[in-house]
Amino acid sequence: MTDYNAPLRDMRFVLHDVFQGPALWARLPALAERVDADTADAILEEAAKITGQLIAPLSRNGDEQGVRFEAGQISTPDGFRESWHTYREGGWVGLGGNPDYDGMGMPKMLGVLFEEMMYAADSSFSLYSALSAGSCLAIDAHASEALKAAYLPKLYSGQWAGTMCLTEPHAGTDLGLIRTRAEPQADGSYQISGSKIFITGGEQDLTENIVHLVLAKLPDAPAGAKGISLFLVPKFLPEADGSLGARNGAHCGSIEHKMGIKASATCVMNFDAATGFLVGEPNKGLAAMFTMMNYERLSIGIQGIGCAEASYQNAARYANERLQSRAASGAQAQQRIADPIIAHGDVRRMLLTMRSLTEGGRAFATYVGQQLDLARYAEDAGEREHAQRLVALLTPVAKAFFTDNGLESCVLGQQVFGGHGYIREWGQEQLVRDVRIAQIYEGTNGIQALDLLGRKVVADGGQGLAAFAAEIRAFAVDAPVHREALLEALVRLENTTRWLLAGVASDANLISATAVEYLHLFGLTAYAYMWARMAAVAQAKLAEDAEFCGAKLACAAFFFERILPRGLALEASVRAGSSSLYGMEAGQF
Repeated sequence: MTDYNAPLRDMRFVLHDVFQGPALWARLPALAERVDADTADAILEEAAKITGQLIAPLSRNGDEQGVRFEAGQISTPDGFRESWHTYREGGWVGLGGNPDYDGMGMPKMLGVLFEEMMYAADSSFSLYSALSAGSCLAIDAHASEALKAAYLPKLYSGQWAGTMCLTEPHAGTDLGLIRTRAEPQADGSYQISGSKIFITGGEQDLTENIVHLVLAKLPDAPAGAKGISLFLVPKFLPEADGSLGARNGAHCGSIEHKMGIKASATCVMNFDAATGFLVGEPNKGLAAMFTMMNYERLSIGIQGIGCAEASYQNAARYANERLQSRAASGAQAQQRIADPIIAHGDVRRMLLTMRSLTEGGRAFATYVGQQLDLARYAEDAGEREHAQRLVALLTPVAKAFFTDNGLESCVLGQQVFGGHGYIREWGQEQLVRDVRIAQIYEGTNGIQALDLLGRKVVADGGQGLAAFAAEIRAFAVDAPVHREALLEALVRLENTTRWLLAGVASDANLISATAVEYLHLFGLTAYAYMWARMAAVAQAKLAEDAEFCGAKLACAAFFFERILPRGLALEASVRAGSSSLYGMEAGQF
């Protein structure tokens, strides 16, 4: 695989110029004392080094070796343990963690860019860190002070790692069906018994301890999702001084053999009367776990962006080097036997599609990060509430649209290579395999679409969308470029939404039949807003940096002319309704 170089110029452009992160942090007291523009740039520079020089070189060998499972123990590929030690020394696991427990407390706007670098360098390595960061969020938000003090510092330091244990063989999306049980003990702890599957990092040799967050049901729990509680179950029970004590009854029974992310241990975890501690309130564990799941959904969405960026970098280099045929307009490299394939229109179509989707996604991820920072740190309650509403609305879009586009971009990158993209030498086929899971885990993209349309749009009568639309319209008033195309896309989304709101009462299948196309229509509109904002800044700064800003404007034009029109077909598909999906009986399939 060719080298990965973090796109720092574009990241700084989005962070500083488009969304003016430093100005935002300066007015949020909790962030003002911790981060400014220089701090952010220093973190990005160091992150680029550690991802490009330490983690990316692990990727191919990690894929070829995979994790090894023997007698209940897992060995990660060569170099992973040493690299994890270096990685944790930098404090990267706790980048966004609560400073009260030794986290760095950096803003999410910065965190999403770091996560992109991590996934671009190697998805497998990144997952061990991402699950830890997510579990820290749930513990920090819902656990007792004693649990936070005992576990968060070790998790933030990377000395320990975290997992999320939801899925069971018979219970995936419908978690109300779980069978894992929690029996109360006299000392206030619980005995956890049951099996979980698809547990990322459930066992590994990178950290001294592993902290499992496990969904289970109490003996008197109500039926269904309302009867789920959340428990913290460590691999080793810590002593009062923080040292490791007795081995707990949490063991890996086997690992999955997967299409991709082969260096990430995906485990079957068996809990045999394991000691656990309640996190949050009894029977309200699903809400507590969603604190982590929503973080992971954005993070996994960013996996799509990172893999797409790596694919684009590989393909763009190759397209400038590979000689095949002459350009349609005549020879471009007179002194060579053929022209580089970058001269051919279809290759440019593929590269520009990848680039416009990836840069649009990077901007949208930073925007969602901005809303998360406002929801957490804004002093005004109304501003916090507005930001949280946007986060709830946009998170399913981010997870699904980023990862659908990520697969498209990885396949396009593979196509640029032709036959060389199908063999292992160039790394493109690994990216296709690694990114594919991102559309499936942390809630399949179909489930994200149902969440968006059913819970976030229809359930509130489109009010959340109306708030987002009002922001887009306010920007469009003075938008110097692409104003008409942006507003046209917004009107299409609003009209389609109104049509759906009017139709759901008479068609019970309408939401599930149209949700995916609706999410993509929403995603395209959101990207149009991002591209209009980026184009406005690029035009204003064109004289300062003609090469970078000129390329940004050209890419924006491609998005509006060649990608945004996909919305026309998506609208037509939504308006076709559900009837054609139910034209056959189940037995006819």
